[in-house]
Amino acid sequence: MIPEELLQDRYWCGLLHIFMNHSKLKQYLKPEFVDLEECTVHTDKLKKASVGWSPSEIFMLHLALHLFNGRNKVDMYGADRLDGNNTEIALKALRLRYGG
Repeated sequence: MIPEELLQDRYWCGLLHIFMNHSKLKQYLKPEFVDLEECTVHTDKLKKASVGWSPSEIFMLHLALHLFNGRNKVDMYGADRLDGNNTEIALKALRLRYGG
């Protein structure tokens, strides 16, 4: 169960939207990667886990991490690799984080 305050927080909502709706990232919405009780995202563990993923899956992870704190850079060129469903997930996450 995701705390309502995190779903309303501008830094968490984009990341959570991606993790809750992306088929691969949904599997990593657990405390060893995203600890909702401690309000911690284990970036290094997620990046290590993503070795071998497809370019679009890695893009979605990097976008989620960027939306969370901005320290994790994302190359928007990677969005060209997204299918329609993942494009919609990414766009909604951007709207949740930045408004609009």
